[in-house]
Parts: sequence; structure tokens; C-alpha cells
Amino acid sequence: MWLVAATLSSVFAGFTAILAKCGIKKTDSDIATAIRTVVVLVFSWLMVFVVGSARTITQINSSSLLFLILSGAATGASWMCYFKALSIGDVNKVVPIDKSSTILSVLLAIICFGETEHLLIKLISTFMLGTGIILMVEKKKDSGEITDHTYIFYAIGSAVFAALTSILGKVGITGVESNLGTAIRTVVVLIMAWIIVFMKGKQSQLRHLDHKELVFLFFSGIATGASWLCYYYAIQNGVVSIVVPIDKMSILLTIAFSYFVFGEKLSKRAGVGLCLMTVGTLTMTCFG
Repeated sequence: MWLVAATLSSVFAGFTAILAKCGIKKTDSDIATAIRTVVVLVFSWLMVFVVGSARTITQINSSSLLFLILSGAATGASWMCYFKALSIGDVNKVVPIDKSSTILSVLLAIICFGETEHLLIKLISTFMLGTGIILMVEKKKDSGEITDHTYIFYAIGSAVFAALTSILGKVGITGVESNLGTAIRTVVVLIMAWIIVFMKGKQSQLRHLDHKELVFLFFSGIATGASWLCYYYAIQNGVVSIVVPIDKMSILLTIAFSYFVFGEKLSKRAGVGLCLMTVGTLTMTCFG
């Protein structure tokens, strides 16, 4: 079941990036993050009450609660970097860098949780993922215009914080019902997101939001919530070094949509990179 959950997490995450990109054409990325988090919060707590895990909240020990809070903080930081990067760069450039968190997550899982079974296969697969990412990130050569490359730094920040999210979340969700753990983390992300909005004085922009983009942000939040619920169920019950690569294969769906929706085409080099990432993930999943 945790493999199924990891796969569903990947599918929902793929929809998240495209829906979010559609929702931040005019809307500020910090505002968009804060709005989406409200949707995720409602969705995640609704699931908590549906499965009846709310009554177990008093049974969470202080250590688990601390790591869930830290995981939520890392998620908030990752989101802010990710959607800032999306607002600047192309989806098919930002997403591969963000997915490089897979490499760090796998290495941390091996070190922190001792997931050393089939270690050589995992390391070879991780190398393939890294090579694929490098091939996919390239500068545009078909235009003489100066392009803003700051998205790279935001995308790298997103990847680092995403990796920390997985490891901290694995520790924090031990002994905690996965839906409840997700809901607690979302509270932290919500607080962080709105603090950023008010610290930057962007709250006045809420009165001038594009209604169509709000719809995309709403559905992006729903997709994110569904992805999270599946992901943390898989993390809790499965092997981190396998769950994370499966989840990151949302890149296939994201890039397919970026081609049809935004007309963002892959070069041959980027196509080879995507193939390497796919083979590396499948190898790790089947044999790792």
C-alpha cells in the first residue's frame, strides 16, 4: 500500500506544479503560497476528522511534535523558494532542480535511518538522477534576450529544504497517525506563509486578486493536500530512500503538461536527462 500511496503522491504533485504555475501569472508568489496553504490546511484537517485521528492528538510526545514542527518549517521554506522560482523561470527548468532534493534525501536516509540494503544500486541510481538533473538544467540559446537566472538559487533552496522536510517528517511522524501528522505540519506552514506576507507588506494585494487565478490556486491546494496525505502515509510505512524517488517522478507529468499547456519544449539534452532520471528512479524502486 505504501508503494501505491507514493505513486499517488507523485501524480498529485505533478498536477500541483502546473495548477500553481497557472495561478501565479499575475498573483505574487508569497500571496499564492499563503492562499494555497489555507486550502491545504482545511483539506488535511477534514481528513483527520474523517479517519477519526483527532482524538489521538493528546498522545503525541514532545519529541515527535518538535520534529513535525521543524518539518513544517522546512516545508514552508521550500514552498516559498519553489513558487518564487516558478514565478521567474520555466516549469521544465525549475522542477528538475527542485527534484534534486531526491539525491540529498536518499543520502540522508542511508546515513540517518541505516537504509543500506542494496546500497550499491541506490548509489548508482542516485548518480543517474544527479546526472539527469544536470542535463535538464540548461540556458536558453534560441533568444538574444537576457534571462533572469535567479530562479536557479530559489530552486536550489527549495530542493534543500524539501530534503530536510522528508527526513524530519520521517522522524516526527513515527507513532503519529499520518493524516494527523500532515495536518499539524500544515499549521506551521500556514503560520510561516502569512508571516512572510505581512512582513513584506503584501496583504493589500489580497483585494486585487485575479478570480481565475484564485480557482487555479484552490485546486493546486487540493492537489497538494492529497499529495501530502499520500506521501506521509508512504513515508511512515515505507522506505524513505524508495518513497522519495517515486514521489519526485511527478516531473514526468509536470513536464508533459508544461509542453501542452505552456509550450515549453525539451531539448535533446534535456530529454536524455529526463530518461536518466526515470531509469534511476525505476531501478531504485524495483531493486533498491
